[in-house]
Amino acid sequence: MKIDFTGKTALVTGSSRGIGLQIAQDIATCGGQVIITSTGRVSADDILAKIGKSAVHMVVDFTDRSSTQEFLGRLGALPKLDVCINNAGIGDHKPYDQVTEEDWERTNAVNLKAPFLVCQVAASIMKRQHYGRIVNISSIWGHISREKRSVYSSTKFGLRGLSVTYALELAQHNVLVNVVSPGFTLTDMVRKNYTEAELADVRSQVPVGRLAEPSDISRAVLFLASDLNSYITAQSLVVDGGFCSA
Repeated sequence: MKIDFTGKTALVTGSSRGIGLQIAQDIATCGGQVIITSTGRVSADDILAKIGKSAVHMVVDFTDRSSTQEFLGRLGALPKLDVCINNAGIGDHKPYDQVTEEDWERTNAVNLKAPFLVCQVAASIMKRQHYGRIVNISSIWGHISREKRSVYSSTKFGLRGLSVTYALELAQHNVLVNVVSPGFTLTDMVRKNYTEAELADVRSQVPVGRLAEPSDISRAVLFLASDLNSYITAQSLVVDGGFCSA
C-alpha cells in the first residue's frame, strides 16, 4: 500500500511554516498539486522553494473579512478540490480575566470561523465530484485543557464538533471529514508559548519520551486525506505520544 496523491488537488491553509508546511511538502512529494495559504508575511518564493514550483500560493488573513471573502471566492472558482486541510491557527495563553473581547474574536476568526467557511466552499466542490477528504487540525487542547487556554480550547473543542457535523452531512457524498489533534509539537508557536524549562518538563510527561516533530503529525494527516482512508469519518485522531493518557 502506498499513499499517492497523483492527480489530486489539495488545499493546506496556514502552510508557511510548522505543521502546515510539512503537510504541504509531503503531499507534493506524494504527487499532489498543492494550494498553500499564508498571511503574506513570509515571502511566497521562500515558501514555494520548500514545497515545489508546481504549488500555488494564495494570501489570506482570516482575521480580515474582506481578505477572507476574496479567498473564498478564489477557492470556489477552482475546477476541482480533492483534499482540504484546515491547519491555520493562532493561540495566546492568558488567564481568563486578562482575555479581551478582541482576543476572543481574533482567535475564533482563525481557528473556528475560517474552517467553517472553508469547509462550506470545499464541500460544495467535493459534493459535485462525489469525492473528497477534509482533515481539520485541532489540538490536544480540544480534548483536555489547562489554565490560560479558555479561548484556544474553546475554538479547538468547537472545531471537533464542527467536523463531526460536516462528516455526517457529507458522508453520503463520499466526502470523509476527520480531525487530527496534535500534542506538543516542535513548532514556532510552541517555542513562543513555552520556555525551554517548560518544554523539558513536558517532555518528561510524554510516554514516548520526546515531543512531536511536524512529520509525526503530517503522516497521520496524509493517511486520513488519502485513498487509503475509505471508511473513517467523524473521528478525531490524537497524535500526542500518549500524553493525554499518561
